[in-house]
Amino acid sequence: MSQPRRVQPKHPFHVVALALFAMLFVAGGIAHFVIPQEYVRIVPPQLPWPRALVYVSGACEVLGGLGLLYRPVRRAAAWGLVVLLVAVFPANLHMALAGIGAPGWVLWARLPLQVPLIGWAWVYTRKDKSETRKDKSQQPRKDAPGRKG
Repeated sequence: MSQPRRVQPKHPFHVVALALFAMLFVAGGIAHFVIPQEYVRIVPPQLPWPRALVYVSGACEVLGGLGLLYRPVRRAAAWGLVVLLVAVFPANLHMALAGIGAPGWVLWARLPLQVPLIGWAWVYTRKDKSETRKDKSQQPRKDAPGRKG
């Protein structure tokens, strides 16, 4: 009888990076509920219901951050965060154009930072090596008894 495969533990850097990324979104999402007026003022004026959008985006940030920490939903949460980061870019652009909340150079320098954040979220959209191994082990072998071919 063969021994079950042991899954190698993640490198501590990966665990810490995942936890930090998740905390970034959970904390940011909570801030949407604690100080909503700060977020309402950066919603582009063309969009309806700014307070509702702030609450929805805050809830998505909290759920996405928590979802990153729960392996069965990690990939879906990461895809959700990728979409969210793209969706909130207009608010960040409006913030820079209107000069809201910080010196102009800070607001403009902040815009390109969306790209590495999207990349960081995208990293977690990929299957774990352990998931890939499990998928392959569940496929029937070509030389399995009863298999024609």
